[in-house]
Amino acid sequence: MKFLLYILLLLPAFLSAQTVEIKDLKDGDLIFQDMDCGPLCDAIEAVTEGYKGADFSHMGLVFHRNDTLYILEAAGSAVRLNTLEKFSKNTSKPMLVGRLKNKYRKLIPDAIVFSIKQLGVPYDDEYVYNNGAYYCSELIYDAFMFANGGKPFFTLYPMTYKQPGTNEFFPAWVDYYNDINEPIPEGQPGCNPGGISTSDKIDILGSLQF
Repeated sequence: MKFLLYILLLLPAFLSAQTVEIKDLKDGDLIFQDMDCGPLCDAIEAVTEGYKGADFSHMGLVFHRNDTLYILEAAGSAVRLNTLEKFSKNTSKPMLVGRLKNKYRKLIPDAIVFSIKQLGVPYDDEYVYNNGAYYCSELIYDAFMFANGGKPFFTLYPMTYKQPGTNEFFPAWVDYYNDINEPIPEGQPGCNPGGISTSDKIDILGSLQF
């Protein structure tokens, strides 16, 4: 009995250590990244907790076209289709794969159609929800809300740009918003890769194996 209990306690850690091969990726899978982008990524990760405490600052949606695997993502200057190879170069750390639970997978085709229609929509440099531009998780949020008949599927939370346990903004965010001449949107609704990775609507399959 004690041995069985020990195995059950270890099971979550064992599952999180599983790997997913590229050939096993399916349309609609979500790939989460801990990007190597310096202080801004560090600030994003400091105020959001991902799956089992992991740090995530970017995400994309898997899409196959003519036997080629692409990632639909809001990155760079606009929403775009990227190859997995290029997408993977954002980070030197393992990428985690999430998959919608079976009862929600019917939403995937419409979420992909929505995302493709957003190709070329500008990147949301202000990180403000519903302003005609998209950051990475915002695109995913709207895609699945569209597929869900206009009802929220993932969750929006009040966003914070302050250092945990203080009332002080991260210096990186102060500099960033000063540079774009916009106020820090503290408390406004938004989403982030870490939050989506903890959603009860998806299963984390493991890290992507190249």
